[in-house]
Amino acid sequence: MQKFFTLLFLMLPLTSHADGIGKLKEFIVATHSAQANFTQVVLDQNGKRIQSASGIMQFQRPGKFRWTYQKPYEQLIVGDGEKFWLYDVDLNQVTVKRLDAALGSSPAALLSGSNEIERGFILKESGSQEGLDWLQASPKAQDSNFEKILMAFNAQAELVIMEMNDSFGHKTVLRFSGMQRNPKLSPQLFKFVPPKGADVLGE
Repeated sequence: MQKFFTLLFLMLPLTSHADGIGKLKEFIVATHSAQANFTQVVLDQNGKRIQSASGIMQFQRPGKFRWTYQKPYEQLIVGDGEKFWLYDVDLNQVTVKRLDAALGSSPAALLSGSNEIERGFILKESGSQEGLDWLQASPKAQDSNFEKILMAFNAQAELVIMEMNDSFGHKTVLRFSGMQRNPKLSPQLFKFVPPKGADVLGE
């Protein structure tokens, strides 16, 4: 995969300005790996909650991540640098695809991949609210799964909220807490072998 740290990022100074794009660049440059708790809520076009979940996310750039959904259903999403794996425990079903095909379609892949945000999205400031600096990312590609993504960072340039709006009017809101930046993560976290007897769909 393309190395995450492009010359563009290396040439940009760490910013102290209170703006979302600056915080995003600071987060990217300073965060090689991370671990955090998350909650995920999906809202329909009327703002009604239709799905909720929670768990733990971990990533290590470039292209390695592990999202463990603990409630209400057990699911595991793993990126090993080459492939994207989704394991549904209840169904005993595994979906696999090439990682580059998954980039942009999953918050897991977006956060840990090559600079997809800079490469595939148009960024603009979205103001400050309650101590958080927001930016809006609009996809350049017409066939993107999302119409826009909003990201909010705190004063320490830690990602706190991601809001993803799809073409069906649904909004997925991810909130992160207990963020650990640059922890030492075991390489085994980012390896996945389909369980014996599981149905494997995809490549």
